[in-house]
Amino acid sequence: MPLHYDTIILGAGAAGLMCASFASAKGGRVLVVDHAKRPGDKIRISGGGRCNFTNMYAGPNNFISGNKHFAKSALARYTQWDFIELVAKHGIAYHEKTLGQLFCDGKATQIIDMLLAESRAADIALETTIDDINHDGAEFRLILLGKHVTAKNIVVATGGKSIPKMGATGAGYQIAKQFDVPVTETRAGLVPLTFGPQDLDWIVPLAGTALDGRLTANGTAFDEALLFTHRGISGPAVLQVSNYWHEGDAVQVNLMPNTSIFDALRKERAENGRRQMSTALATLFPKKLATTLAEKLQLTGNLADQSDKALQEVSDTLHAFALKPTGSEGYRTAEVTLGGINTDALSSKTMESKTVKGLYFIGEVVDVTGWLGGYNFQWAWSSAAACGRAIADQG
Repeated sequence: MPLHYDTIILGAGAAGLMCASFASAKGGRVLVVDHAKRPGDKIRISGGGRCNFTNMYAGPNNFISGNKHFAKSALARYTQWDFIELVAKHGIAYHEKTLGQLFCDGKATQIIDMLLAESRAADIALETTIDDINHDGAEFRLILLGKHVTAKNIVVATGGKSIPKMGATGAGYQIAKQFDVPVTETRAGLVPLTFGPQDLDWIVPLAGTALDGRLTANGTAFDEALLFTHRGISGPAVLQVSNYWHEGDAVQVNLMPNTSIFDALRKERAENGRRQMSTALATLFPKKLATTLAEKLQLTGNLADQSDKALQEVSDTLHAFALKPTGSEGYRTAEVTLGGINTDALSSKTMESKTVKGLYFIGEVVDVTGWLGGYNFQWAWSSAAACGRAIADQG
């Protein structure tokens, strides 16, 4: 006779562990399954090992989805303040780094320990693979490491394809397809952008150079740090716009979003007219970047030689510097996976499939992707709470 559980959760990451705490809260028998050696490995490495566990400003507008309204219900019913209260209850010290991003003062493992404590009523089976899964019309039947197990509910919390070295496989999409649950096209998100040889000729020498800028892709802009790398560009601003960038698109870079470059150059001309243009730009930008910009824009002569019109043209170019990436670094370094389980196929209140009773999808595997800065963890907590509560209420 196979072992029977009320609920089997596939994935012992952020969403899976959070769901287990809710699903088992009223006595339901819950099993969490993961092929990894340890639970919560992505939590462990997140935020430089300190876990950016939520954002104080998290709301529906911070998420990308085929249905911009889908996340509203879950986010409203389990908010960032609910999770912050849980963190405080466990005595975990935290701080705001910037832009509402909350990090542990100590190690990210504190969040894993908290989730394990909250889900202690559930069984957790690590280093366990799913050899088969099907539904016989009454319940789900699984083969786990050769053993037959049955369950009333299956929760898919397997994550996306990002960071395969951490064990990401995209298995959740395969399960969805097996049960005819539609999946939207997936691609790497929150990822550095790469360039072809022509641009790399001038970008590579700038590797390690950083500055604050405003990056815009397809009408969405972010004011954060930009970093030049040996492959292209990275940094928070780049990761943010990568969610909105599509192959073939240009990215517009405002190299000085909060100051008029024209006014700064005019002032410098009045005070130091004999300065070379590259030297003048070095008062505004890192020296390597200033030299490169002067060469690319063919800026020669002294400041005194430049008319207001010429300075305005330079200013306009640097406030809207166009770059055309050829691609991204892909899932290897991507923090999230864009796309996933089509939200039209799920209940926004419970995360349950509309066509397969007892089949749920939560977290990154769903077509809901947050901005950089703790938003994706908040989606994990909120979607898991919505699902777990619905399962617990089944009685």
